[in-house]
Amino acid sequence: MIFIYFISLVISFVILYKCAVFFVDGASGIAKELNISKMVVGIVLVGMATTAPEFFVSVIASITGNPEIALGNAVGSVICDDGIALALAALLAPGVIMINCRVLKIVGTFLLSIDFLAYFFARNGTIGRLEGAVLVLILCFYYIFILKNKNIKLDKNSQDKSMSENKEYASPPKEFHLKRFILLFIVGLAGVVLTSYIIVWAAKNIAVYFSVSKIVIAITVIAIGTSLPEISTCIVAALKGEGEIAVGNIIGADILNILWIIGVASIVNPITVELKIMNFAFPFMILIVATMLVAMRIGCRLGKTKGIILLGLYLIYLILTLILFT
Repeated sequence: MIFIYFISLVISFVILYKCAVFFVDGASGIAKELNISKMVVGIVLVGMATTAPEFFVSVIASITGNPEIALGNAVGSVICDDGIALALAALLAPGVIMINCRVLKIVGTFLLSIDFLAYFFARNGTIGRLEGAVLVLILCFYYIFILKNKNIKLDKNSQDKSMSENKEYASPPKEFHLKRFILLFIVGLAGVVLTSYIIVWAAKNIAVYFSVSKIVIAITVIAIGTSLPEISTCIVAALKGEGEIAVGNIIGADILNILWIIGVASIVNPITVELKIMNFAFPFMILIVATMLVAMRIGCRLGKTKGIILLGLYLIYLILTLILFT
């Protein structure tokens, strides 16, 4: 049986990578066709799509009376996204990732604000239904603002630069119209989500087979496993020179993990977690998010050195978690 788990894991990783290629191509094409910043497409479309595994896992965990999994998955996924996915994107990209600092200034401030708000809600050890509803309501206003804000449109110089750097879309053939890109996006999304579930299933059974402790399973299989769509999409986007989509994906996923996933999970069933876990996970999440935003704000670019710093922070988080909670 263990052989089946390993084979499933390997095959799923291969399929996951290919689906992520479709996903990035579709998102990039949609951005070009609609003349919208790729970073914004990453924040809205890709971020929503790649957080689907976290959403379903957390809601199911909340329904079945496992609030620690629901909250730990959401907060842990933010840390994984910033410390693994974005770090690997920076390390594997052919060059530095250029950042749209105009967009970053708006969404970055918003991201830090909701992180602090969620921590404030969790300070008493519980996030109730009313607090969850507030988080979901904020998400609705956030999307309305992003979609209506005229600054998300690319200015002419930015568009010309993007087209000159990406010859694939500089003179697109006729068949590469909007419907084709939407189809690529949907096919990629379906494949990424489905294979991620198979990977989580296989990894969990491998961990159980080798008698790995539950906390280790939680911080690796659940948090990292549900973050696989973000990780794979970021890596593929970086390798294809679509760094803005990688960055937008992570920021969008971070926002959704707090507002959408924690919000809905706490509405379904109020989340109650030990204070010592709250007071470790939330401050570390805020630390790595702040580090990520400052790193990108400096020079409006994300390079390999900054990627190493983010990856180092994740390793510190991993070690401290093992020391404190095992």
